[in-house]
Amino acid sequence: MESTRNAKRPAPGRWTLIRDMAVLQVKLVVDGLRDLILVPASLVAGVWSLIDGDDGKPGDHFYRLLSLGKQSERWISLFGALNNGPAELAEANDAGSADIDQFISRIEAFVVEEHRRGGVTAQAKERIDRALDSLQGRKKSDS
Repeated sequence: MESTRNAKRPAPGRWTLIRDMAVLQVKLVVDGLRDLILVPASLVAGVWSLIDGDDGKPGDHFYRLLSLGKQSERWISLFGALNNGPAELAEANDAGSADIDQFISRIEAFVVEEHRRGGVTAQAKERIDRALDSLQGRKKSDS
């Protein structure tokens, strides 16, 4: 007896496809609007987190915004209509484990190594730290 997971799911009908196409367009617009809002909001929250920290530790405003963004990503479920597609496509949607975060981690490792050796990134980090300390010092003196 064949399991339900391996059972051949019928191809979607014409109206299911039309519905899924329309829903995807709406989701793309909603996703784009969310991204349009998140670009400036994340910059403001990030700067606010840097300035609002105590004892040199940044605030958590940026990460709260990321949490809301992640919740909205699940809610939008941009590619949820794939569940209506042929079973072999729905099951073959594993694009591998690599993602942009891993790519950025490789670049970060390079920059950290450059910093460790005392290169240009070490000087840049020192200047940025001084500027942020100065901003936090102004905030405390204004209070």
